[in-house]
Order: sequence, then structure tokens, then C-alpha cells
Amino acid sequence: MYYYEKKLQYPVRVSTCNPMLAKFLIEQYGGADGELAAALRYMNQRYTIPDKVIGVLNDIATEEFSHLEMIATMVYKLTKDASPEQMKAAGLGDHYANHDRALFYHDASGVPWTAAYIQAKGDPIADLYEDIAAEEKARATYQWLIDMSDDPDLNDALKFLREREIVHSLRFREAVEIIKDDRNTKKIFKLG
Repeated sequence: MYYYEKKLQYPVRVSTCNPMLAKFLIEQYGGADGELAAALRYMNQRYTIPDKVIGVLNDIATEEFSHLEMIATMVYKLTKDASPEQMKAAGLGDHYANHDRALFYHDASGVPWTAAYIQAKGDPIADLYEDIAAEEKARATYQWLIDMSDDPDLNDALKFLREREIVHSLRFREAVEIIKDDRNTKKIFKLG
């Protein structure tokens, strides 16, 4: 069950209209390693994960949805005052022609989001290592977005998101160790 609190997890401010930066940020909205893919991946995997760590996937999936909301807010704020000419100059002409300024799940190159981005093997260790890799890829993408941005207000929120990816990676690493310890304990009792 979810409760919606009508505020972002972390404040999102932008200094100026910047459709080019919005084009890059949309990678984290509908890209392979973006927030939607992560949220759905973890929400899906939680059904085949041991009870001892199911809460980790559920909690992180929920937080990823809040990150998706933050990215949507950033993209909206960066494009809301942009002219069609500015959208086109930023490489968002195709997007504008199809969606105006509405958000649409695609990556920075305009490739639509696909369920193929969601990995689920059914093996808890394999899935959690996949999740660690996803979080590290998202962390790297946030760093590259920060490197491209000259907006200190926006960078503040991007740094928050980058740090949350690090925390998620650590939580998944802890979950791997819990499962490994549990498996080793079961082996010891079977042998004894």
C-alpha cells in the first residue's frame, strides 16, 4: 500500500530554461538504466526473493518511483518556457512534434522505453547482482549529467539522486550477504 505525500522526496530547482539539459536528463526517465526500469525491476523481483530481504526490494522500488517524479519535475521545469525552436535546437524536435512538452518514456536518444530493460532471473543472488549493477550504472549516469550541467540548483538535486544510488547499491550488497549467510547456515545444518 502506498501513501502519496504531495511533495518531492528532495526539492527540485532549476536556474534557467535549458531544453538541452532536459534532453540528457530524460535518459534517467525512460532509459535502460533509468528510474522507471529500476522501480519496475525491483517491484517485480520481490516476488522471488527470500522473505528476509523482500523489504529491501520493496522499499527501494518505492523510492525509485519518487526519483522518477523528481526527474519528471526537472525535465518539465527545464522545458516549460522553451519555444518550439529551442526544443528543436536541443534535439527535442521529434519529441515536441509527438508530445509537445509532455513527458514520454524514452531515453536521451529518443528510443522508447521497453520491458526488455527489466531483468528477473528468479535466482536471488543473480537478481541482486543485477540490481547492484543497475544502481552503479545509474550512479555513473548521474555523475555524467552533473558534469554536463552548469545549473547549480539542478546539480544539487542530481547529487542527491547520485548519493541515493550509492545507498541502494550498498543495501543490495547487504542483501546478498544475508542470503549467502542463510544458504551457508542451511548447508551446515543439513550436514550436521
